Amino acid sequence: MPRPGKEPLGSARAAPSRSKASRSNSPARGRKTLPRETPEGKRRRARLVFARLARTYPDARCALNFSSPLELLVATVLSAQCTDVRVNQVTPGLFARYRTAADYARATPGELEREIRATGFFNSKAKSLRRAGAAIAAEHGGRVPDSMDELVRLPGVGRKTANVILGNAFAKDEGFVVDTHVGRLARRLGFTREEDPVRVEDDLNALVPKGRRTLAAHQLIFHGRQICVARRPRCEICPVNPLCPKVGVPLLPPAGPARRAGPPAAPSGRRRRA
Repeated sequence: MPRPGKEPLGSARAAPSRSKASRSNSPARGRKTLPRETPEGKRRRARLVFARLARTYPDARCALNFSSPLELLVATVLSAQCTDVRVNQVTPGLFARYRTAADYARATPGELEREIRATGFFNSKAKSLRRAGAAIAAEHGGRVPDSMDELVRLPGVGRKTANVILGNAFAKDEGFVVDTHVGRLARRLGFTREEDPVRVEDDLNALVPKGRRTLAAHQLIFHGRQICVARRPRCEICPVNPLCPKVGVPLLPPAGPARRAGPPAAPSGRRRRA
């Protein structure tokens, strides 16, 4: 007789549960393991991906409303940690009140903050707008500069904002706009492994030639908002599903055991009255 705590030799053992790491590395349902890609193979796949996205989103464009480079700069600064819809609700009144870079530089303390309060982080954003307005007025004759080097020297303007302005206000396809959606989709599509936006942009620039980058970024943003959402991507209707390795797509929960039907109810022995 086996000792307590010991299993008899030859007894069936329960299969050990998989570790968290092994579960996370398991393929999701429908995930395809693509062969190791050469740089040329990845560029070819990227062309196919963006061709399909172009057919799916023919109206992809900048979601921020603007009529001048200055307005786009302001709207892009306000869009940090805020939805484009909310920014577009705030900017009509703001643009009517502040028409030049000098207007932002001379904004009364507290007044500009109240105007942009709904976009969040309004104190920091107001400070950036005042400083950027002062720099544009003093160093660029009141006109927003149209080069990457000059734009990134403006207070509150990084590469993402500069790429937005250059590509959409000046039609200069300098680089790739990398926001939250673009970075997430670039990793999911296997176009990059980087987390840093500048490195993500470098990888995307190597795949998408100049002249197509601004539009390609808009297509990724539209796709990330409508189908390739963060938590539960709608892979079953995705136009680029066959071309996507689905990196990081969460596993679908396993189907639970089928419920057993209970025993049939015993007949009561009473006849139903007519």
